[in-house]
Amino acid sequence: MVVNKSPNYISPEEYLAGEESSQIKHEYICGQVYAMAGASDPHVTIAGNLFALLRNHVRGTGCRVYMSDMKAQIETANIFYYPDVMVSCDERDRAFQSSKQYPCLIVEVLSRGTEGFDSPSETLCERGDKFGDYQELETLQEYVLIGQKRQRVECFRRNPEGLWVLQTYRQGSEIYLASIDFRVSIDALYEDVEFTENEN
Repeated sequence: MVVNKSPNYISPEEYLAGEESSQIKHEYICGQVYAMAGASDPHVTIAGNLFALLRNHVRGTGCRVYMSDMKAQIETANIFYYPDVMVSCDERDRAFQSSKQYPCLIVEVLSRGTEGFDSPSETLCERGDKFGDYQELETLQEYVLIGQKRQRVECFRRNPEGLWVLQTYRQGSEIYLASIDFRVSIDALYEDVEFTENEN
């Protein structure tokens, strides 16, 4: 497949070199870079809660949990994203220090600024569909979206036929992540989160 490169095209190598010295993070989509905005208190609290819970769960299993400073590389699509939380149980990922290519679980905490981008929508190389891009990862088993305006978790799970099935969790639910056989109450995920009308 031939890709027409724009005059402003940045190679993956240039992007990675720039990220090493940059004071802010950028996501990379088909030769273009996009600066990432800072996160709100609820966003950081939810991601931190989940990281701590997952870290305890996978300890000693060979799986690794990563927070928002680790990139997910979608090599077939020429993309690097920074998921809020990511788990890899694939030994091949040990060879990569600044990105992972074989995650089984990716989690994004939604906000008003990223909801349309993180949620399912359009096509590869169009900024607006992380889920479509993440589906290129053959090892990915679950893609999870966590709301920060209310207790709501959407888990897209790849079934044995390769189709993505949505399961939604709401207040009072027990969340189950099949990719790592993990169960947790939704209240534990949202511990210390204060909901306000002006969250973004």
